[in-house]
Amino acid sequence: MELIADILLVAGALGAGLYCHVLARRLGRFNDLEKGVGGAVAVLSAQVDDLTRALRAAQATANGSAQSLEALTERAEGAAKRLELLLASMHDLPGTAPPAPAPETGPVFRRHPAAAGTDAP
Repeated sequence: MELIADILLVAGALGAGLYCHVLARRLGRFNDLEKGVGGAVAVLSAQVDDLTRALRAAQATANGSAQSLEALTERAEGAAKRLELLLASMHDLPGTAPPAPAPETGPVFRRHPAAAGTDAP
């Protein structure tokens, strides 16, 4: 009976050792930096770094554009104020109404009377 128990104990230990060996190989492939999840994590980490750099560059560009747009808006507001003043001063000038546009006319056709002694059709 002891012999059977020893054989079963050795068989169980060998089975557990084989199982551990298979698990170790699977775990090694799982953490492989080229093909497994480790590789995927490494690639994703590199992509996150690239996206972070691109985001910083885009933010810097947006800030520059916002400052430029703000300066242009201030210039446009100044020009609008000057135009408003010029327009207001033109209302104060006497008799300086802009000339009325000439009415558009089409081509004018006139008949000249035929001279005496000529055969006009």
